[in-house]
Amino acid sequence: MMALTFDALSVGDTLPDLVTDKITRTTLALYCGASGDHNPIHVDIDFARAHGMEDVFAHGMLNMAYLGRLVTNWVPQSAIRSLSTRFTAITPVNTVMTCTGTVAAKRVEGGEKLVELDLVATASDGEVKLKGSATVALPE
Repeated sequence: MMALTFDALSVGDTLPDLVTDKITRTTLALYCGASGDHNPIHVDIDFARAHGMEDVFAHGMLNMAYLGRLVTNWVPQSAIRSLSTRFTAITPVNTVMTCTGTVAAKRVEGGEKLVELDLVATASDGEVKLKGSATVALPE
């Protein structure tokens, strides 16, 4: 496998997609334990319904973690200079997410060769759940 380099990339190039397993109730319970976020809206259907929701839904930060994994599947974690997201919609339980990334820009700053990425997390029904960006440093 050829090493990923700054010079080999062009604006518009895409990262390999990350397709998640279905986000199940078990996924949400395990994420509660791992993250320490035990908000009952994510695991207790009675609580969710009492607050106007049809069912529980995924933590926004779980989906953000999927975008992070998209990036770290492409470059080592040490190459990441920034990662940010904007949550655009709630993710229902039993959703499969597809995370995509596109090279938006390349620049040199402070001696580092930086690549700006546009990131999107889309649900199996086609609705965009998160939009984000990342900056990574790559070798020449």
